[in-house]
Amino acid sequence: MKIIACIKQVPDSEAKIKAENGQINTGDSPLVINPFDEYAVEGALQQKEATNGTVTALCIGSESAKEALKHALAMGADNAILVSDPSLNNMDTVGAARVLAAAIQKIGDVDMVVFGRQTLDNGSGLTSAQTARALGWSLLGLAGQIKVQERSVTVERVIEEGRQTVKANLPAVISVVQSIGEPRYPSFMGIRKASKAEIPVWSLSDLGIAAPEAIIKRSELMNPPARDTSVEIISGESPAEIADKLADKLIAEKVL
Repeated sequence: MKIIACIKQVPDSEAKIKAENGQINTGDSPLVINPFDEYAVEGALQQKEATNGTVTALCIGSESAKEALKHALAMGADNAILVSDPSLNNMDTVGAARVLAAAIQKIGDVDMVVFGRQTLDNGSGLTSAQTARALGWSLLGLAGQIKVQERSVTVERVIEEGRQTVKANLPAVISVVQSIGEPRYPSFMGIRKASKAEIPVWSLSDLGIAAPEAIIKRSELMNPPARDTSVEIISGESPAEIADKLADKLIAEKVL
């Protein structure tokens, strides 16, 4: 079975984000594989082991995104492909889905595409559904367990109301949640293999498509307004005195 794990490179979760000239600036914060996408790679690798298949990590991004792909290779993915084009810098989720769908079709004979539930930067969680629609495949979202039998796949969905079992024919798109299993650590041999890997880079011309026009555009991006804050320490000879002073202060400030 041929499986695609779609991943993304994002700023580290500890990054301090600010707006500069209408763009997001994360300073010198490192870029890492999206943490939710590690679960996508784990889910894909589980199915690789269960079906004697292969896993290809697929990513849209700049040249630096090769590091995220190497992380997936070190975890156990067999191949990696980067889609990179200057015209994709301001892409929305619909555009990303169209590009991913074109890349998946170029790879060919794909049985399953696995996503994480969302990304740290945009966090909409829509790309998996939009990619499924672009491909014309079924979407099985929020999967905590996956089981393939012949040409069908059954997943146990983790939803607020509990668990839901759904089934679809392959090929299919699946988004996974943390219940799929803790992502495995890259092995030493995996890290060595990934460091030497030559990752092909596909442009839009390689995919035979034009740059998708963004449907959603940011009209303005601003930092939160600065707020003036002050702290007043209330002291007294006893807790009762401090409480009385605090109550008087709250009444004077019309908080109570």
